[in-house]
Order: sequence, then C-alpha cells, then structure tokens
Amino acid sequence: MRKLLEIRLNWLVSLMTAMMVVLVMSGCDSDDPDPVDEPELITTMNVTFTNTADASDVVTASFRDLDGEGGNDGVTTNPTLSANATYTVTIEFLNESETPAEDITAEVREEDEEHQVFFIAAAGLNFTYAYGDQDADNNPIGLTGTATIGAASSGTLDVVLVHEPMKSAAGVSSGDITNAGGEEDIRVPFTVTIQ
Repeated sequence: MRKLLEIRLNWLVSLMTAMMVVLVMSGCDSDDPDPVDEPELITTMNVTFTNTADASDVVTASFRDLDGEGGNDGVTTNPTLSANATYTVTIEFLNESETPAEDITAEVREEDEEHQVFFIAAAGLNFTYAYGDQDADNNPIGLTGTATIGAASSGTLDVVLVHEPMKSAAGVSSGDITNAGGEEDIRVPFTVTIQ
C-alpha cells in the first residue's frame, strides 16, 4: 500500500511539473506581437524666430489643439518676418492636455536619432532654413537652426516633425522630406508674411 502511494505521489509531482513547463512555454510564445510604441500626443507647437541683427524683433508662430486630432480645429498664429533678415529659430513641442504640460521637445532631443524637423517653404516664399543641431550620428534634428529671409513675399511654410526618418536617404540631411519616410508626428502649415 505504501509503495502504491509513493508511485501515485511521484506520478502527481511529474504531472504537475509537466503542466508548469507547458504553461511557461505557452507564456513565451514567439507569436506574441512586439510592444507598440504609441506616438506622443502633441497639442502645441511653438516656432520662435529671433532676428540676429535686432534682438527686439522676436516672432512666434504657434499652433495649439488641446483636444488633439479629430476634435475641434486648432488655433494657429501666423508669423510676419522682416525682409532681407536672418533669424535664429527654436522650436518647442508640448502636450498641454496634461497638467503640468508635458515637454515633448525634451523627448525629441533625447531620441534625436529617431526624429527630424522639416521646414517646407512653398514656391515663392523667400525662406531658407539651415539646421543648427545634430544627433549622435551628425545628422540634423531641427530643434534649432537659422532662417534666411529674402525679399518681401508670402506663402505657406509647413513645419513637420517626422518620427524615424531615413536620415541617410538622398536630400534628407539638407531638409528635403521627399525621401525621409518615417511617420509624421505633427505637421502645421503656417502662412508666413515677409515684409
């Protein structure tokens, strides 16, 4: 009787061990999807232009949409820039749906190899942008730079933050978004007046 009890106990322990192995193996299924990197909510973009020859000439272009994409339209403040001038440019991204507001700019700076800002001027707008910052691989980021303003004109300036662009693709490092790929985190079309 005692021998039979030992056999049943050993069999029960073996069965429980086998069940635990099966549970552990099914928990490590290689078909599990990779974790999804959710994009950050950007409710606010501020682009500040400071005239290099006149520190009192500071202009901020801004976009604010507190309820995010798909809700109410955002509010845009369009810039007026001085003709034949040079401006330093800084850009800020915020999530103001949180209190206090989350500084997305810091995250872009921290993940600089995965982000690039593009300044796309419409034909006829006398605006040229040059990058002033670089990531660890010496590729542009676009949080700071220089805008060279030409003769009086007006037109659209799209400011675009791209996540995971192909920075080594043709033209991308000079600010051409054509071959950048990646995903747009935010795109704001500003109407720029140069006078």
